Order: sequence, then structure tokens, then C-alpha cells
Amino acid sequence: MQHNDQDIHVIHDMNARRFKISVDGHTAVLDYRKDGDSILFLHTGVPPALEGQGMGGRLVKTGLEYARENRLKVKSLCWFVDGYINRHVEYRDLLG
Repeated sequence: MQHNDQDIHVIHDMNARRFKISVDGHTAVLDYRKDGDSILFLHTGVPPALEGQGMGGRLVKTGLEYARENRLKVKSLCWFVDGYINRHVEYRDLLG
């Protein structure tokens, strides 16, 4: 089932160190670890029911905007985050 943008809200769960989107009982996540002035993105996970709807991209964009707002350098162990940054050159300046 497709959802429009108004239905989708990214939640930053600072205690769990993750950004998440919950829709219809399914949760997509972007896990991270902070280290000094850097943020390391570890894993993006989108359940099959939410695939192909831009959830992963929405999570990564939110994580990168959080990094920019907090002046954090971005590091990544996640292929999805790497691919997003490669496609969105406006975030390359965050790489540390």
C-alpha cells in the first residue's frame, strides 16, 4: 500500500540511536553511533511491506540533515547510505 508524504513521520529515537518510520505495524530504521564530532551510520533496514516507497531515502535524508544541523562529520558502514550520498551531491561535504 502506497502512503503519501503526510502519512510518513521520521522519529529520532535518541536512546536507541536510530531514526525510524512506523507505518501499518511495520518499522523502517536507520541505526547510528555518535563518536565525538562524527556520526557513523551503521544500518538501514526497510521491511518488505515498506520497500519501494522511499522510506529508506527519507530516513537517510533525515539522518544527514541531523548531522548537518549538529555539525557532525558523516561516516558510513551502510551501502544504502553510501549510495544515497553518491546520488545526492549536496551531502558530500558532510563526509569526514
